[in-house]
Amino acid sequence: MAGQLLYLDSRPDEQERGITMKSSAVSLVHVPPPGSSGPGGPPRAGLINLIDSPGHVDFSSEVSTAVRLCDGAILVVDVVEGVQPQTQTVLAQAWREGIKPVLVLNKIDRLITQKKLTPLDAYVHLTRVLERVNAVIGQLFAADVMRQEPTLSDPPASSEAARSAAPASSPTDREAVFDWRTGLDEADDSDLYFSPERGNVVFASAAEGWAFDLGTFARIYAQKLGFSERVLQRTLWGDYYVNLKAQKIMRGALSQAKKPLFVSLILDNVWSAYEAVRARHDQAKLSQIIQSLGLKIAPRDLRSEDPNQLIRAVFSQWLPLPAAVLSMVCSQLPAPDQLSEERVEKLMCAQGRKFDSLPESTRALKKAFLACSDGPEAPVIVFVSKMFPVRRSQLPENRPQPLTPEEMAARRQRAKDRIHTPQADTPLSVAGLQLDDAPTEAPDETTFLAFARVFSGELRPNQTVYVLGPKYDPEEALNRIRNGQAICADGDNVKNSKNHVFKTQIRSLYLLLGRDLEPLDRVPCGNVVGIGGLEDFILKSGTLSSEPACPAFVEVTQSAVPILRVAIEPAKSSDMQKVVQGLHLLNQADANVQVQITDKGEHILVTAGEVHLERCVRDLKETFAGVDISVSEPIVPFRETIVVPPKHDMLNEQFNDDNRVVSNQPNEDVPVFDKLITLSTPDKRCQIKVEAVPLNPEAIGILEKNVDLFRALDQESTESLSENILQDKREVQLQLKTALRDTVNDLSVDRIWCLGPRRCGPNLLLNGFNEHGSIWQKSTTPVCQYDSSILNGFQMATMAGPLCEEPMMGVAFIIHDIQIDAQPEGSTSGLHGPLSGQIVSTVKEGCRRAFQSHPQRLMAAMYSCDIQVQAEALGKLFASLGKRHGKIVHEDMVAGSSTFVVTAHLPVIESFQFSHEILRQTSGLAMPQLVFSHWELIDVDPFWVPSSEEEILHFGDKADSENQARQYMNDVRKKKGLMIDEKIVEFAEKQRTLTKMK
Repeated sequence: MAGQLLYLDSRPDEQERGITMKSSAVSLVHVPPPGSSGPGGPPRAGLINLIDSPGHVDFSSEVSTAVRLCDGAILVVDVVEGVQPQTQTVLAQAWREGIKPVLVLNKIDRLITQKKLTPLDAYVHLTRVLERVNAVIGQLFAADVMRQEPTLSDPPASSEAARSAAPASSPTDREAVFDWRTGLDEADDSDLYFSPERGNVVFASAAEGWAFDLGTFARIYAQKLGFSERVLQRTLWGDYYVNLKAQKIMRGALSQAKKPLFVSLILDNVWSAYEAVRARHDQAKLSQIIQSLGLKIAPRDLRSEDPNQLIRAVFSQWLPLPAAVLSMVCSQLPAPDQLSEERVEKLMCAQGRKFDSLPESTRALKKAFLACSDGPEAPVIVFVSKMFPVRRSQLPENRPQPLTPEEMAARRQRAKDRIHTPQADTPLSVAGLQLDDAPTEAPDETTFLAFARVFSGELRPNQTVYVLGPKYDPEEALNRIRNGQAICADGDNVKNSKNHVFKTQIRSLYLLLGRDLEPLDRVPCGNVVGIGGLEDFILKSGTLSSEPACPAFVEVTQSAVPILRVAIEPAKSSDMQKVVQGLHLLNQADANVQVQITDKGEHILVTAGEVHLERCVRDLKETFAGVDISVSEPIVPFRETIVVPPKHDMLNEQFNDDNRVVSNQPNEDVPVFDKLITLSTPDKRCQIKVEAVPLNPEAIGILEKNVDLFRALDQESTESLSENILQDKREVQLQLKTALRDTVNDLSVDRIWCLGPRRCGPNLLLNGFNEHGSIWQKSTTPVCQYDSSILNGFQMATMAGPLCEEPMMGVAFIIHDIQIDAQPEGSTSGLHGPLSGQIVSTVKEGCRRAFQSHPQRLMAAMYSCDIQVQAEALGKLFASLGKRHGKIVHEDMVAGSSTFVVTAHLPVIESFQFSHEILRQTSGLAMPQLVFSHWELIDVDPFWVPSSEEEILHFGDKADSENQARQYMNDVRKKKGLMIDEKIVEFAEKQRTLTKMK
């Protein structure tokens, strides 16, 4: 927290950039200073496992892995920058995991040195920052309460009884008397918000090494003013002032033109000390301050010409940062044995499954979680949130050890013997040391340690445990044990087996101290630990347990979406195997990295952003592969969709003859205006009629927002779904019914057969020929004889559209009819014969042709760009955004300053080197933060040609002006090796030479 040593930033690029890129842990023992107290009594002493996580938006996955292991969080907010998008993301992550946060308002010194605020203005500014942070908490709380509220279609049971006893009335009357009050009026949120008087807020300057809470000054002024410490703790923050005549603390300081106690008793003193050191260099006043506070400053610091050093020397003794922050942690955040039942059930059971549906022996482990016991009978339960790389030479057992006196004496004796008894064939020696005795250095390989927390039991080296993968099912394992079967084979690991459970021994345990490791012989529950020997059993995250009934922990939710892709290949083809192995290690080391192999054999690296990509490429070159690699230009994903035929041309002129558009890709087999596509399999045994319909933005938003719900409906049976999932299902059905009312030709929402791609995407397949098949209710009755082939064809079609083989988005396919002839006599192929594959290909081709019968569009990935910029650099910022096709959403001016907060939407494909350009153009006065926001329609037809007289007059016959959508499409097709319809030479002329004038 001191901001100078950067002890937890052990990577060279972290030191160079000054930002944290990897979560690292350190264990600290805190003993509160004598006489300290807080709002809840004297602060506790204890062992604190502190995990430093990044604040950059590209490394949000590191925050997710750290949050899962913690019981509380320290939220650090810059009081000058205020609430940033990453602040909201971190608070949302902590809220989802159910951990309690405390707040540190950092960089108070900037209000003095940079903003030049008075103490009263600084107090008003701090209250506004605190209100914005609490507003984010309030939004999360309100959304959670509203999600748990019953809908109109699912009223509470108590209201059902009252309604049945009431006289019959019309639907209008029932709606008129419906209780529209929400649960927000009754829900208790008193313990959620940050409030300095409650002791969960610390004011700090980490760079200067000082911090304080209200309890720090309450202890000081309790003796001087004669008020109790408890009263001062409640009144030092807020609209309170001291009435010296009445000797009372009264409310209404601002209305009485009085300074609040926080200003007069705290900020005025801090400002005076800064003014004496920085502004006036007043040694007399500084000596008076040091004497009155009883500080002992070294003469070297007093003689220093650097005011920063003197400020750190004075304030670090007067208001030490570790005491304030760690005391708040010990007094406000819960201990490991105070784990809530709700969080235990969330960890043990997936969101879409009931906790009661787990086996009885699995549910019994809940007591072990809550007890947090390390007794001999307690089951061992450990969660590994990530694997992190370490050089083998950095492990404690491989570090050079100091020689004992006996070893040094023996080495001296051997050197004397070699000197006094030389031999003719003795190798060359220097100072009695033979050169051939020098050990040959082995290559410093990389190994992986597990970043884990012990939730129950005690962990020891050489202890046998089960390694449970994310898809492990304890019920299946228990059934195998009852049948006398082994749940896993000896020697199995993730490299040679597809099993989800393995058995291994803990090789070594390490205490994590930032960049250093110390060996341990035991780790009790509640502690964070590094575990060695699991690199062959865990890919990214996993669960360790001594009981096979233990369920695998729910996977960590990643808030950042990996969206930036590059192709990786070695500079020398002979190093290909090293690159493949390096990519595998990189995939294991980073939770937010994806490694893919295309159909053409290309190795694709998917990262969260530009800074994340730079770090991954550097790790691959220097650590994991160790060879030179070639990195392609970034590949940005797009989405393909269809729209309703436009009524206006490119000049916003209405079509005169009819509501038509030029066919995007003329095809003789498909009529331009025939939306119903009829295709048959090659053997003519099956005929399918399919139609494509564009979905409106409301329906697309519902499908994207409820991906987890649709995944749970696809994987779990209805009986095992939790009440929250069933309630969400009913709400989504109502929302989709409203959104699709005028889209799918009056087909019921219950006729939704499947979603795609990956069975949870933003595209629909509707059954228009019978009443069977629905995503809302799993049925054993198949829709038709070859329903799996139809669904596979739909999944393949939505995964790769016809424009540039990118996934589709916002398209509903309606299958109106399927006719399948009877199987010929004597055929034994069954459901998996040639016809099954032909149906897959036919459905895929039918969906693509139905898609092409509509106006086609591309959808671009968009960043939400939040920028704080000074007024003088605002014009250059707008120019840079306009050049990259950015759109200004809104801009606000920070009250009392010349700083503007600008929010814009920027296409991801145009965002490369945007941060460097903004810094260069604005001379460092603006710093953007890019977070993936949404997909936006590029409302330009990639195949557009002039079709009206006005368009031909304006654009010409060839319309050779730049078509942004076509350019994006051709770039993607070129990178994928697809055919591109473009003219390389448009106006060719015969070359004229100087020798022959022809």
